[in-house]
Amino acid sequence: MRRILLALFCFSLLVVLGQGCGEGDEQAVAIKKHAAQEFPQSEEAGSEIEPIKIGSMVDLSGPFSSAGQSYAKGLRDCVDWINSRGGVAGRPLELYEADTGYDARQGLAVYRKLVYDVGIVANQGFGTAVTEGLIRFAAKDKLPYFSASYSAYLSDPVKAPYNFFIAADYSTQLRAALKFFRERWTEKRNPRVAFIYPDHPYGLAPIPAGKKYARELGFDIVGEEHVGLTAVSATTQLAALQAKKPDMTWLGGTAASAAVIMVDAKRLQMPTSFFVNIWGADESIFRLAEGACEGAYCLQAAAVYGQDVPGMKIIEMITNEVYQFAPYTRGFVSMLVLAEGVRRAGEKGEISGPAIKAALESLRCYNPLGLAPPISYFPDDHRPSMSVFLYRQEGGELKFAGKETLARRAEWLGF
Repeated sequence: MRRILLALFCFSLLVVLGQGCGEGDEQAVAIKKHAAQEFPQSEEAGSEIEPIKIGSMVDLSGPFSSAGQSYAKGLRDCVDWINSRGGVAGRPLELYEADTGYDARQGLAVYRKLVYDVGIVANQGFGTAVTEGLIRFAAKDKLPYFSASYSAYLSDPVKAPYNFFIAADYSTQLRAALKFFRERWTEKRNPRVAFIYPDHPYGLAPIPAGKKYARELGFDIVGEEHVGLTAVSATTQLAALQAKKPDMTWLGGTAASAAVIMVDAKRLQMPTSFFVNIWGADESIFRLAEGACEGAYCLQAAAVYGQDVPGMKIIEMITNEVYQFAPYTRGFVSMLVLAEGVRRAGEKGEISGPAIKAALESLRCYNPLGLAPPISYFPDDHRPSMSVFLYRQEGGELKFAGKETLARRAEWLGF
């Protein structure tokens, strides 16, 4: 069944029917069980049952559209799969999709339509600009709002009580990468680090935290430059840094801007090791960077396609073994976690925004089929995890390089 909503920004309704996230995965439960055991089918779900309405507000156009389209497909495929198992709490999920275009005003208009006209009980968002613009609306409407923005600010329930995400926040990711490199540094002098990032909320979010932790670890910070998401050259910025000889250089943009930087660095013969944020290195980097990304490191919040973890077998089955870029898995996991919150709320008799929020805040080491580190939320701390996956870009593949786990330090909450 499919319907179309004609709204201000032409968002479509994707209807998918079925059942849900069966028994919750605590860390103590073995993740090697087959999905048929973890998510038992129900005989009760059917087309006459009132669906659970979920919003999907993703950048299907704009500077993040490549990643957004993969992420949206992950959300959509997870809903399809959950519904094929019988839905959640005996009811199908119904996903309402909308394009936000990385535009805060467009995001607000779409949000109002979804909340006040459609009547969603929870929302899947995407970018930082739109997500941060909707914090107070989500709180006022008591609507759980998952995002693919991992800004640390959003993890503090005092500031963003209804916001959730499934990855370590941007600041934690940067700290983890710095720790990874510092522990492997063998020279007697301090390692030198530089930062390159776009001058807008997404790029700026982790920089103060990263600088502070770099100093704590004993890095020398030798410079920082801004390179926009749509830049076609970074030669000027790299020339300014080259004389300072950074051993490592953080890239905080997208795959497209990271590729521009790495191609120009190769042309300038700049000997630095790049490490790239979660949105700056999906599999498109190999085509965009034309080999200049070889040996660079990147951060990820979930397993890449084909990685040997239990949930990947489900994804490969769903996608007929057609390769999906890294954001796809993050979208899939985000919907899995939200569905688990809905399931737990349903078990207690009420599927509403406040009930889903309370259910999510009861998660302790919830294991999303091994696709991401175990997730925990608390009423006073919405950081899902302090673990980060690192990959090395080699021979056209993202090869797993290790996992860094940081302490859940109180002073890092929201910073």
